[in-house]
Amino acid sequence: MKRFVMAGLAGTVAGIIATTQIAGPLLAQEAENKAGVYEQLDLFGDIFERIRAQYVEEVAPEELIEAAIDGMLTSLDPHSSYLSPDDAEQMRVQTRGEFGGLGIEVTQEDGFVKVVSPIDGTPADEAGIEAGDFITHVDGESILGLTLDKAVDLMRGPVGSEIVITVVREGEPDPFDVTIIRDTIKLTAVRARTEGASVVLRVTTFNDQTFPNLKEGLEKQIAEAGGIDKVNGFVLDLRNNPGGLLTQAIKVSDAFLNEGEIVSTRGRNPEDGERFNATPGDLAQGKPIVVLINGGSASASEIVAGALKDHHRAIVVGTKSFGKGSVQTVMPLRGDGAMRLTTSRYYTPSGRSIQALGVSPDIIVEQPRVRPEAEEEEEEESNARTRSEADLRGSLNNDSLTEDEIRQIEEDRTKAEETAELRNEDYQLAYAIDILKGLSAFNPTERASQ
Repeated sequence: MKRFVMAGLAGTVAGIIATTQIAGPLLAQEAENKAGVYEQLDLFGDIFERIRAQYVEEVAPEELIEAAIDGMLTSLDPHSSYLSPDDAEQMRVQTRGEFGGLGIEVTQEDGFVKVVSPIDGTPADEAGIEAGDFITHVDGESILGLTLDKAVDLMRGPVGSEIVITVVREGEPDPFDVTIIRDTIKLTAVRARTEGASVVLRVTTFNDQTFPNLKEGLEKQIAEAGGIDKVNGFVLDLRNNPGGLLTQAIKVSDAFLNEGEIVSTRGRNPEDGERFNATPGDLAQGKPIVVLINGGSASASEIVAGALKDHHRAIVVGTKSFGKGSVQTVMPLRGDGAMRLTTSRYYTPSGRSIQALGVSPDIIVEQPRVRPEAEEEEEEESNARTRSEADLRGSLNNDSLTEDEIRQIEEDRTKAEETAELRNEDYQLAYAIDILKGLSAFNPTERASQ
């Protein structure tokens, strides 16, 4: 018994010695780190006072503090930033679906402001701003070297006021100016329409209205078509959608999935990770889905595209998405300001991060540049000269079809011609609709209901 007790005591003593030998240097190192931090804070205080006392112009202390905070956050990544009380309120308004500005989502790349995407129907969209454009000047003033928030501040202004931005665009030899009139941006999160037998759901942003708009628009189009049996599939158009609320991306994905993971998030600490799963119920009722994406599809758009792709619930068509795979948390601060901080990365159901890589489409389809009018006129003239057997004098009539069958063929041909016309306006969308037609052609029950 004494032997066991002594062994225990020896172990205790050894443990004390080991703890002292290891913990001592650790505590010293921690104290040294704290001292280093306090020295840096003292340095910040010295610089702050020097600026207040000796800078050539008087600067408000609160402006210096805000600038220092913003600089600290923006040094982390392009999406972390300080929101002044005005900016915080504007962000809250934006998530509700209405805000003032030009209507573009931007990021920063190599010191320049890069357009992630213009928002449909906004002044920037109508002025011809495109995803991938670089903005170098605002009203003749260079924005190179400014923080993203400062550059955005220059682009804000009263509704109805004019702004001139200088744009650098790939394929254009020289920078060019674009004049835009600022306006109140009222977002319709989802626009639904029917092309032939396909329902097109154009999702422009992910705000509080996105899922309700999607559900309402989808159900309305199905009802107007005469029921789900009259619909051959759905096109979920996420092109130039800059993203938005994570919760809405999850709801939109869940709308077309019955089960399985939608997205997972992983933060700095493993215990902070979350996983979001689909619940039973598919608004599309099993019909085929084609998702359209491009370089302007970012964040929440990529969550939806990645989830539907990984579950083989949709065919993804278009070009590689933007590649924003991080989640920002908005944290209220004293004085009605807020801090937008990147707190986690998100991963698609396959466990893959899209950060900087984007979602790759199953079928790559580029959007052709608009052709010169002369080429279009030449093609129209060529089509006008095309003749068929029915145009020949004395040609025989078709005696194998009834009048109803002939009428059906003519209606189908008219729909095909409408899709062909759509190719001139939106080649990628027409391609997506053609895929749905092809898929329905392999299903006899689907084909019979068309």
